[in-house]
Amino acid sequence: MPLPQLPTRMGAMLSEKSVKITSAQPEVQTPGNDTPIAETTVQAAPPARAKQQPAVPPASSEPPAASVKTVVKTSSRPKKARLAQSKRKLFVLDTNVLLHDSNCMFKFEEHDIFLPMIVLEELDHQKKGMSEVARNARQVSRFLDGLIQGVAELDKGVNLDGIGNQEALGSLQLQTRALHSKLPIELPMGKADNGILMVVHALKDLYPRRKVVLVSKDINMRLKARSLGLLAEDYLNDHVLDDSDLLYDGVMPLPDNFWSRHGKDVESWQQGGTTYYRVKGPLCSEFIVNEFVYFDGEMSMQAQVKEVSGKSAVLATLRDYSHGKNNVWGITARNREQNFALNLLMNPDCDFVSLLGQAGTGKTLLALAAGLTQTLETKRYTEIIITRATVPVGDDIGFLPGTEEEKMLPWMGALEDNLEVLHLGSGPGSGENAGDLSKNSTMEVIRSRIKVKSLNFMRGRTFLNKYLIIDEAQNLTPKQMKTLVTRAGPGTKIVCLGNISQIDTPYLTEGSSGLTYVVDRFKGWPHSGHITLQRGERSRLADYASEAL
Repeated sequence: MPLPQLPTRMGAMLSEKSVKITSAQPEVQTPGNDTPIAETTVQAAPPARAKQQPAVPPASSEPPAASVKTVVKTSSRPKKARLAQSKRKLFVLDTNVLLHDSNCMFKFEEHDIFLPMIVLEELDHQKKGMSEVARNARQVSRFLDGLIQGVAELDKGVNLDGIGNQEALGSLQLQTRALHSKLPIELPMGKADNGILMVVHALKDLYPRRKVVLVSKDINMRLKARSLGLLAEDYLNDHVLDDSDLLYDGVMPLPDNFWSRHGKDVESWQQGGTTYYRVKGPLCSEFIVNEFVYFDGEMSMQAQVKEVSGKSAVLATLRDYSHGKNNVWGITARNREQNFALNLLMNPDCDFVSLLGQAGTGKTLLALAAGLTQTLETKRYTEIIITRATVPVGDDIGFLPGTEEEKMLPWMGALEDNLEVLHLGSGPGSGENAGDLSKNSTMEVIRSRIKVKSLNFMRGRTFLNKYLIIDEAQNLTPKQMKTLVTRAGPGTKIVCLGNISQIDTPYLTEGSSGLTYVVDRFKGWPHSGHITLQRGERSRLADYASEAL
């Protein structure tokens, strides 16, 4: 087949302006830090004469004289390349890190992990039992067994992404030979912590160009490492916040110029007894769904954010639970935050509520009053389930006889105290003129709808139409909190109560507590809400003690 005729001068001029002719060798563009661009070379077709169909290039084995560069962006992002070994840090993990988070080995991104032999020995001692620590020890052993399967030479390390953890781009190194080093301070041998410090010091001498860092949850361990001139860090991957003051409190005070900047073109309507306002302005983009806003100026307002769309938001008025006619099992709100909390607790569309606050702010009382009202009066829930982490403040009281509920009763003193307050309130069958028989029968009805359960038997359960209260939730780990919240079935409401300044669990901090974790993760979900109670309402003695002590 003969080649097509040469283009006319007009066609050649058009081709020079519209098509960039390059050499046959393709180029690769990588503009900045964007996704790499793949190029394909397409054989150019010469423009045709006027009033004729475009010519089709022949199927010839001869190379084309010119090529057209067509740029096609790839949709998939390439996997992050592994760094050179000298640029990767070497993290030596303490045993308590592995027992705290069984997945911690895969959360150091492109850096390498080193496990001393004494750490494996301590894991072996912790693997027996049904506690969370024992489960984590067994899970770490399973991960290690899966990583080293089929590896002949462990001296060279094992890739951490070998069992599906694609984000872990580093390698795992196990101690395969004795490491000796002369410490600047003589430490007594036979203690596991000192053996780990010696290994870290030896690795520092063995890899002088790399950063060797000890990762430990033990503060004293980190102090000893730094006194020996070693780098030491806390395990921070599970920390939701570095500063607890940055934790979302669920309330936003509106500035004094709010109505002047957001009062134009306000739309209002009523639906189901609630008044809604659609406001527009720059502050609306900072609102969070189900966050409470208030304005104490001339046009005072308390509302809840129901919808956020760009620079417009929908606000809904609240029910005033501080008024006696809106009491909840005889309880009325004593301050603004308690009113916000009762609006969340009594809202059937809010499936998850978290209440934070100091001692005496009314967290348990409000949650229990709302639960009794919706269980015994409105029949929204079938029963109330209360559970808490059994972490003692002082010495442990040891094993307790009896059934599950009888074993949990010593930990439920707050429940008994609040039930006494609610029983003497204005609930059904209560009051000054009510007889002892009526009071006793009412208390029996209340107790029949309240079940006290232990955390140890929650795995695998599903709660249907239940009102679940998790007390002292600050002592739970994020994994334990996930186990509890995922027990919720259709029609179940979960209420988490706690004070992150009273954490009794070892290795848990305000930033890594399970309560902080759920507050941050559920922020902005339309079916959840959070309030931090500010004022103590227990007594003047308790209020002064919380401030002065």
